[in-house]
Amino acid sequence: MSRKEEVGKYVYGQIKALSADTKRNAATLARLRRGAGKVPGELPELWGTFLNGIPDELLSRSGKPTEAEWAIYLSLTLYALHQQGSSESVNSKDIGLGNAAANLMKEPTDDERERVLRRFGPVVTAKDMPELSHHLRCLVELLKSKGIKLDYVRLAKDIFDFQFDDSRKNVQLSWGRDFYYNNKGE
Repeated sequence: MSRKEEVGKYVYGQIKALSADTKRNAATLARLRRGAGKVPGELPELWGTFLNGIPDELLSRSGKPTEAEWAIYLSLTLYALHQQGSSESVNSKDIGLGNAAANLMKEPTDDERERVLRRFGPVVTAKDMPELSHHLRCLVELLKSKGIKLDYVRLAKDIFDFQFDDSRKNVQLSWGRDFYYNNKGE
């Protein structure tokens, strides 16, 4: 299994476990939300949450977060942010980032359309992980405000690929294609 597939499998398992309605999971989601916008490893209280059970081949040996650790950390913290206050899971298979952003454009006012484009544009043009992390957080907050779901397993895999020069443009093009395909005539 490729590292990208391992990332997806791990995130799927974590989200499935976090979806159980327990007090422990509520506390875990709250901790994860505090990590949104931070660098993996910056908050020691999250180490057990996002590193527990992670396959060894995905872990850093250098002290610098691996591409897998970034993808897992970012997708789980954004999921926790998005999930807050929702009684049903905000994770939805096959709703990629471009599709979710396109769903924000269903019958928008001119101001709403501009707001969506201001949030989505910087995501697809981000150059590095801190920039992507910041802009994804802003977009996820907008998705949350409108009750729009997102496939966090797919997002994790996209974030993983985003970190490699030879696949970043493909990820960005995929997000843009999904967004504009779903907004024909907009």
